[in-house]
Amino acid sequence: MPEVREFTLPDLGEGLTEAEIARWLVEVGDVVAIDQPVVEVETAKAMVEVPCPYGGVVTARFGAEGDEIPVGAPLVTVASAPTGGDGKPAVNGVEVVDGTRVPSAQRAASAGSGTSASGTSGGKEGSGNVLVGYGTSEAPRRRRRAARPAAPAPSPAPTRPRPAPRAPVARADEPADARTRAPLAVISPLVRRIAREHGIDLHTVPGSGPQGLILRADVERAAARPEPAAAPTAHAAAPPAEPQGERVPLKGLRGAVADKLARSRREIPDATCWVDADATELLAARRAMNAAGPKISLLALLGRICVAALARYPELNSTVDTERREVVRLPAVHLGFAAQTERGLVVPVVKDAHRRDAQGLTHEIQRLTDAARDGRLSPAELTGGTFTLNNYGVFGVDGSTPIINHPEAAMLGVGRIVPKPWVHEGELAVRHVVQLSLTFDHRVCDGGTAGGFLRYVADCVEHPAVLLRTL
Repeated sequence: MPEVREFTLPDLGEGLTEAEIARWLVEVGDVVAIDQPVVEVETAKAMVEVPCPYGGVVTARFGAEGDEIPVGAPLVTVASAPTGGDGKPAVNGVEVVDGTRVPSAQRAASAGSGTSASGTSGGKEGSGNVLVGYGTSEAPRRRRRAARPAAPAPSPAPTRPRPAPRAPVARADEPADARTRAPLAVISPLVRRIAREHGIDLHTVPGSGPQGLILRADVERAAARPEPAAAPTAHAAAPPAEPQGERVPLKGLRGAVADKLARSRREIPDATCWVDADATELLAARRAMNAAGPKISLLALLGRICVAALARYPELNSTVDTERREVVRLPAVHLGFAAQTERGLVVPVVKDAHRRDAQGLTHEIQRLTDAARDGRLSPAELTGGTFTLNNYGVFGVDGSTPIINHPEAAMLGVGRIVPKPWVHEGELAVRHVVQLSLTFDHRVCDGGTAGGFLRYVADCVEHPAVLLRTL
């Protein structure tokens, strides 16, 4: 008989605990080979094709496209059918042996103790590849006990009435209805920890996962729900009315962004300072560069200015170790930049930006932007940033107060560059003006350092020749 194996969602790394089914690549009844991708899932980091380590016939799929499932939940079950003489698996109860179609039952009867024609057990087939967090080693087979001779039946003993079962006794710290509750449908230890931290009884949380599985989003939704005020009477308080309207789940990339922004607001005591700068000379310098060689993007020039400013004010290229109460100043500048895509806001990271010139920054920013729009960014390209540049001027706005990209210490926001009246060399003139906003972690530095950083950036925007000192 074919062995039915269950393949569960593996640990995809980077601390991810769940994924959304984006597209099924197989149907029930399809024959799959070892390491053939069976489903495409969307994590908070990227789109990933998940290969199945077993070969055979797909007998079941778990979850529909758009469902969010936790790590460890079943994806598919595969019946590992025996193979014929030409190495093809048996399908619909028939396999090929020496060019002849033979029923699988007849083939199994001639195989003796379950060994295939090649002399190997069909149950040992598995993948040689391993994804993060799971392997493909075969589970140990059960040992069959030797049959014992039947013992003579003992003479019947006088029967006594069996005592009635004792009712379970509830502990003092256990709710009165604990013994009547159904078992918890929870797999992830992270879900249990979040519920414990918020004092949430998981028995009261409805699960939105497969077969009522309680997901992280279910617990966070319960934690965000306001507690009803105490009723003035002895009657139980009525449950709070839920707001009416369209509900959009915070999951996948959108959920990950929401979690990160909320964590930044909770943990980082941020402050913002801003300044208007005359960018006329910077635009002129860019036109001269583009006329003399490959195109240089404005974002790359601003990135080069930020790298030069961080060399002068390294306090802003740091992170805070909250457990040890230490500020960690980082030796390399990994420059993140905000990019809006159809999937939402992402922050690709230019690694070792301090080692790249304006042309190198332009090339890498364009490569990462194209990958972000196509959904091809890897988790490594979305993590590890030390400072973020946010050009929200492309949306036609002048200013903003950026939220720091946790666990970084600062973010520079750039508004749109527009012609405005400006006093230039003692006379009123029309100049191209931009607003620059710096949000910084007040734990890593004081306002003097943040102001010095922002003033240096503004000076480089107004007088690009200042950069020659650091090139």
